[in-house]
Parts: sequence; structure tokens; C-alpha cells
Amino acid sequence: MENRSFSYNVKDELLSRINSPAKADVCLMGILTFCNVLDDKEIVFLTEHDGTAQFFSDNCARICEDGNAVTVSETGKRDDSVLFRLEIPDADNRMKLLNYFRMDSSRRLTPDDLPKAKYYPQLIAGIFLSCGSVNNPEKKYHMEFVMPNIGLCNDFGLLLLENYNILAKQTERKTAEVVYIKESENIIDILTIMGATNSSLELMNVKIMKDLRNKINRAVNCDNANIEKTLRAAEKQLDDIELIDSTIGFAQLPETLQEIARLRYENPDISLKDLGLLLKPQISRSGVNHRLARISEIADKIRSEK
Repeated sequence: MENRSFSYNVKDELLSRINSPAKADVCLMGILTFCNVLDDKEIVFLTEHDGTAQFFSDNCARICEDGNAVTVSETGKRDDSVLFRLEIPDADNRMKLLNYFRMDSSRRLTPDDLPKAKYYPQLIAGIFLSCGSVNNPEKKYHMEFVMPNIGLCNDFGLLLLENYNILAKQTERKTAEVVYIKESENIIDILTIMGATNSSLELMNVKIMKDLRNKINRAVNCDNANIEKTLRAAEKQLDDIELIDSTIGFAQLPETLQEIARLRYENPDISLKDLGLLLKPQISRSGVNHRLARISEIADKIRSEK
């Protein structure tokens, strides 16, 4: 498959970190607990990720000691992706799996059913492989888990909060319950916890570049606003000077105001600070601003008397 999504690559990376039967067991437990249908009459798991489909088949076969424990059917989708439907058709194999993981149809993640805390990363990885996805961070920060019921939403949210201080949010979508995370820092943390460190670093780099671009844009916008403000002020100053010259004349102004008016008229684009440097003796920016304000008062008075 070309142009694989960020989420697809995360799943590839997660599976590459499962390097022992113990980790594989816990990961498969996460997949089964959050798969589409799970009870003694039917086990169905749907996925678009071929690596996850293979992992599920191989490890169910290992635990059931039956190479044909899983049947797989494929359905093409409009976007050229393939949906894999994996089922456990034999009742004995279904019971082997349920007993192996001490599961029942309630599928709750109670403390008694959870693996050792050191395997929580593989459990969360399995849950992500089963029902999770994460957006391309170039577009937006969004990770979600589409779950079969509200009980599993609550259990998973509690697991993240109590063990990793990550607060996930919940919403309802049609017939499914969704746990989602939008904060980039929390998404980075979950990727790291699960073992997708390369994907986590990729997201971090995207965030750094986005933050840098936003900072540059804010600085440019601020500079543009300041330039526009300066140009408007200079335009008003030129209008004031021209009005005074055409009515009462410069000769009626104090010498200090005549000097600054002449320099402003000859240098309409320079800053107040630079105007001050052209005077002899030089004066500060606030000194220039004070003199131009006096000119503005005189001009406004002339306007009011017309």
C-alpha cells in the first residue's frame, strides 16, 4: 500500500516492538477485549491493517494450538484499502481464548483481570491496534479509540488517568462510544508509552515546526501592524504640516517645531527615533513625539476654526 497513513505507520511500529510471547499475549488481550464482537458464540475482529490481521491470526493460532483457528475474509473499500474480517469459527477455540484471558462478554478491565503494570504499554498498544487511530499531525492533533460500549470507555479512561495522568475525553458517535485526545503533549505521551517512539518523535518535530511557524507569523503580523500604524501616523503628520504651511505658515511656529516639521516633511518614511538623530542637538524619540504632538494640536485647532 502506497502513501500509508501516519496511523498505519504507528501500528507497524507497535507490532515491531512485540518481541516476546508475554508481550504478544497482553497485546492480543487488548485487541480481543476491544474487538467488534466477543462472546462464546462469536468472536469477530475487523481491521484495515494487514500487520494487525496477521498478528491476530498467528497468536490466536498459537494459543489455540490450531493453525486454522482464525478465518479471514477481505472486502475492498472505495479508497482502495482492504477491510479484513477475522473470525474464530470453532466454539472450542473461542472458549480457549476466553479462558486463557479470563474474559467474559462484559469485557471489563477490572483490576483482577489486568496484567502486571509493566505490561500496560502492550495492553494499550493492543487496544490501539484494535480500535484506535491517530491523525497526521501535519493536519491536526487527534487520537481516538472507537469502543463497543461505555463501560470499556470508562475502564480505559481510568487506566490512562490513574497510571499516566492522561485525561481522555468521551463522546458518542452513532452506535459507538469514542475516547479521544486532542492535546499534542498527551498524544506524544501515549505513543511513547505504547512503544511507538519513532512516531512520537515525528509528532514532536511537527509540533516544533508548527509552533515555530506560528511564532514567525505572529511576529510578522505584529511588525506589519506596527508598520501600518507608523505609516498612518506619518501621513497624519504630513497632513498637519501641509495645513499649517498653507494657512498660518511655518514662520508662526516656534523654531523647534519648524525644524522638526521640515525634517518630517523631507523624511516621511523614517521612524521617530531616526528623526531625533537628524536634529542638532539630537533628541530622544519621546522628544520628537512631543514636538509632533504640538504640531498636531495646532493643525487640529486650525481645522476646528474653519
